[in-house]
Amino acid sequence: MRGRIEKALSGFYYVNVGGQVLQCRARGKFRREGTRPLVGDWVQVRELGGGEGFVEELEPRTNCFARPAAANIDMLVIIASAAIPVTDPYLIDRIAAIAALKGCGVLVCLNKTDLDPAEELFDIYSRSAIPVLRVSAETGEGMEALRERIRGKLSVFTGNSGVGKSSILNRLCPNLSLRVGEVSQALGRGRHTTRHVEMFPVEEGTWVIDTPGFSSFDTDELSLELQARLPETFPEFLPYLDQCRFVGCKHIKEKGCAVLQAVHDGRIPAERHRSYVRLWEEVKDLRPWDKK
Repeated sequence: MRGRIEKALSGFYYVNVGGQVLQCRARGKFRREGTRPLVGDWVQVRELGGGEGFVEELEPRTNCFARPAAANIDMLVIIASAAIPVTDPYLIDRIAAIAALKGCGVLVCLNKTDLDPAEELFDIYSRSAIPVLRVSAETGEGMEALRERIRGKLSVFTGNSGVGKSSILNRLCPNLSLRVGEVSQALGRGRHTTRHVEMFPVEEGTWVIDTPGFSSFDTDELSLELQARLPETFPEFLPYLDQCRFVGCKHIKEKGCAVLQAVHDGRIPAERHRSYVRLWEEVKDLRPWDKK
């Protein structure tokens, strides 16, 4: 029986097989093979009766993330804000690069525009190759545009704790009534309210996974592959990568670098290039024996 894992909790996998959701354990072979089922996986299950079953096989994935533990993600929606908590553009760019490496679409969604219109962040991403929307979970501004962007997809919502991921999801689908954390005025960050990975239905064929903040995308996702392919994960660099004077240009400070010239000319936002340099510093010293 074919189904999709909608939730993983305490060793159980909740698999939607069309007419019902089965509470399943995974076969021991997954552990022996060094893999495990993830939320978003399409799987083959064996029904045991009484609403229970076993996950027998995983179907091939289009992508997967270590944290959040999810697979087959169509779009990563990065929720950001210029109100408390204020989002550092580098955090957005770091996650966007990881998503691009995995073949996952990216959307920057600027929330809390009723408190601050986030002009600086909007300017950066409206000049980048990453689409950007302004929304307010409080007033409903921009929600229909967001709904249209995620329609027909499995999306992951991520962002600073307290930036409003669960609030946006509650606005998109009010019957969910997800817990919303308060923002600490002293620390400028929110309390985690999302404790496990789960797909939430927004409408027919549209699903969202809420996640507990940027910290969930940690160094597990910084890889040798990202090191090797970092320039191409910044899509506005792509038109210039084969125009540099020297083969193997790192696009940091080399003479004759077409990317640096595009930054100088304003064709690439300088803030995006600064994030690229900072991310390069994080991954440049990775070696094969560092791989986990």
